[in-house]
Amino acid sequence: MKRQDLLFILCAVAVFLPFFLSDRLYEAYETFNGNHGMIMSFIKFAVLSTAGEMLGARISTGRYYWKGFGLISKMIVWGVLGMGINMAMMIFSTGTPVFLEYLGLEGATGFLAGPMCWQKVLVAFCVSVAMNSIFGPVFMTLHKITDLHIADNGGSALALFRPWKMGELMSRINWKTQWGFVFKKTIPLFWFPAHTVTFLLPPSGRVLCAALLGVALGVLLAVAARKK
Repeated sequence: MKRQDLLFILCAVAVFLPFFLSDRLYEAYETFNGNHGMIMSFIKFAVLSTAGEMLGARISTGRYYWKGFGLISKMIVWGVLGMGINMAMMIFSTGTPVFLEYLGLEGATGFLAGPMCWQKVLVAFCVSVAMNSIFGPVFMTLHKITDLHIADNGGSALALFRPWKMGELMSRINWKTQWGFVFKKTIPLFWFPAHTVTFLLPPSGRVLCAALLGVALGVLLAVAARKK
């Protein structure tokens, strides 16, 4: 273990340990999370998914951070995308059961809030498939575009406020990797089952689970970005 690995672990412990040691701090978090879900989504994904991307960079390049990495810009991007994920989870967890009832599965809208049963697992799986098939590819492509734009601007904290050459950025995406690995493999093999478990949780726990999965997402996308 290198010094940078120890520092990364110590930072992670410093962020999370207080919530386990102090009931008052954890209750304050729960209250704020319940009252300001979108703000907390921004914070969770800005911290956790950026940490996941740094971990992915460590795995694939041997470094957590380098000049031009764009830490501030990446945190802002992940925060905004995190709010989008929260929104998508609410939309698909509400709309998909309604569609299932339209197809003939009676009571689908109540299964997610009910006790564990095979119908609940089926609905959760359908919600996961719908969200990751429709929202997932757009989300992942947008993230890749932001990554390229940040890199083009040398990782500057002001990169997001500079002109975006969207056509050029989209043409530079490695679509073979984007389709062959990010879409074709990670979505059905990882995200379908992972978000099925997420939607089996109570609504208050889904956002936290999604934020933790953001670490895995950061690792997967960072590795995919450097995959030859």
